[in-house]
Amino acid sequence: MVTTDHAPRRPLAPGAALYEATVRHVRTEPVANSFDYGGYYWLVDLDHPPRLPFGLRWLARFDARDHGTVPAADLRTDIDSYLYDQGVDLTGGRVVMLCHARVLGHVFNPLTVYWCYQADGALCRVVAEVHNTYGQRHRYLLQVDDQGRADVAKTFYVSPFNPVDGHYRLSLPEPGDRLALTITLHRPGTAPFTASVRGRRRAATLPALLALALRHPVTPLVGAARIRIQGIKLFLRGLPIMPRPPSGVATPDDQQRAEKQGTRRS
Repeated sequence: MVTTDHAPRRPLAPGAALYEATVRHVRTEPVANSFDYGGYYWLVDLDHPPRLPFGLRWLARFDARDHGTVPAADLRTDIDSYLYDQGVDLTGGRVVMLCHARVLGHVFNPLTVYWCYQADGALCRVVAEVHNTYGQRHRYLLQVDDQGRADVAKTFYVSPFNPVDGHYRLSLPEPGDRLALTITLHRPGTAPFTASVRGRRRAATLPALLALALRHPVTPLVGAARIRIQGIKLFLRGLPIMPRPPSGVATPDDQQRAEKQGTRRS
């Protein structure tokens, strides 16, 4: 009798998936600029985070220290604590997270998205966690419509060329066969910046992960480098640097000053 070991093709964790994706940034003012780059994302159930064999953990690690704003024992405890502090009890519910994993000791997640479900399976909230290149993080708690859309005031410093003003229009439907996320920054009469992520689902098996890692080596580090390189190019084109609040999160006074600066520029 011939037997075949199918273990390498088993999912690395229940509910996990991989997405090979293209990230695109489009800036329309005060100077036009756009760029895109490829990579891959993980979709993971926080009750069953993938844990690779010891010798392959350099390919993907999921650590609570890479997310949130306070130390936590694990990713699920972290998001549950955050939601509870916001008046949301997710007892018995489920949370799935889209992010980059830590690879070769490096991780950078410009955007991590959490889809939070009640015990009955209904989508309760979506959390958009934004990271800037200064090591700061901020979470936006969203009540989305049936297409995954929401609006929220911008309160966190991300690009050094954009003041902390305006509001985001987000489209964050939970990924299925396709991944399609869009965030657009809006100000009165203009939409100066849009970021999007588009991708296709892959089974979260070891062969699929190895193939993606070969096509897109050290994805988190490459993404961070590309964003910084574009920033240098914009600076050399004469874009002024906007002041950054110490915590990254703007106070009402900071936002009023940013709005006045925006009015003067327009």
